[in-house]
Amino acid sequence: LLFVAMPLKHLAGQPLAVTIVGWIHGVLVVWFCWALAVAKFRGGLSFKLALLALVASLLPFGPFVIDHKLQRVESTGRPIR
Repeated sequence: LLFVAMPLKHLAGQPLAVTIVGWIHGVLVVWFCWALAVAKFRGGLSFKLALLALVASLLPFGPFVIDHKLQRVESTGRPIR
């Protein structure tokens, strides 16, 4: 969206790129929130870790930080509570 669609819109006069890619991005964000809610309420994800994942999804490089934390929690063999 940032490196392809926005330059196409502003430099090449192609606003349709932002419309299509933006719509796909929005669907993926809603899907992520749904998956996070399922992990919280059915999968045993703690509220703190779910909130951390939501905040991390909004920050640049945040998903890499939360991925490292989830891998560490998973490798200990303890349930995510």
